[in-house]
Amino acid sequence: MRLHSVDACMSFQCKRGHVCKADQQGKPHCVCQDPVTCPPTKLLDQVCGTDNQTYASSCHLFATKCGMEGTKKGHQLQLDYFGACKSIPACTDFEVAQFPLRMRDWLKNILMQLYEANSEHTGYLNEKQRNKVKKIYLDEKRLLAGDHPIDLLLRDFKKNYHMYVYPVHWQFSELDQHPTDRVLTHSELAPLRASLVPMEHCITRFFEECDPNKDKHITLKEWGHCFGIKEVDKNLN
Repeated sequence: MRLHSVDACMSFQCKRGHVCKADQQGKPHCVCQDPVTCPPTKLLDQVCGTDNQTYASSCHLFATKCGMEGTKKGHQLQLDYFGACKSIPACTDFEVAQFPLRMRDWLKNILMQLYEANSEHTGYLNEKQRNKVKKIYLDEKRLLAGDHPIDLLLRDFKKNYHMYVYPVHWQFSELDQHPTDRVLTHSELAPLRASLVPMEHCITRFFEECDPNKDKHITLKEWGHCFGIKEVDKNLN
C-alpha cells in the first residue's frame, strides 16, 4: 500500500504548503503539510510573512497558511520578503519618484554581470539575449556598477536612453513565466519583490503605482511606463 501511495504521487503536483497523499483506493490528492515536516533550516532561510511574523522558511509559512485555509487570516497571509521581519520605513513621494532611476541602473548592471559570467559559464543568457546585451556592454564604460548620485543617473538615462530599454524589458520577460502572457500577476512579481524589500523599502509602493487601474495585473506597457520606457518590445522573450 505504501509503494502504491508513492507511485500515485510521483507525478501529482500540489501547490505550496500542500503535500500529496494517496487515499485507500490509491487516488492522489493534496493535503496540508505539517510545518514540522519541512526540511531543516538555516538562519538565511527565514522569511517574513504579511502578518509581520518571522517563519523559519517559506515551507513553514505556506504550511501554516494551508492550515488556515478558509479563514480571512489564511487568505491574507503571504510571503512578504526574505529574511527576518524588521521595521520597514514608509516610502515618501520623493523617494518613489527617484526609485525608477536606481532600479533601471540596477537591472542594467545585473545584465552586465550575467554577460561577463556567460563567457565562463553558459546558460545565464541565451544567444539572442547575449547579442542584445553585447551592444550595451561595449558601450558601458562610463558608469561602473555601484551607487551613484540621482542626478548622475538621471543625466545618464536621458543621454543613453537606449541602454536602459532592454534591461527593463528583460526583467519583465524573466518574471512573466506562469503563464507567459505579457501580464505580470502578484505571484509572478513576488520573487523579485520579496528579495528587494529589505534593501529597497520603496519596492512595494513602486509596484502598486505600476498598476494604475488597480486590476492586480501589470501589463508590459504599464511596466515600461513605470520605468520611463516609452516603447514596447514586440519581440520580447
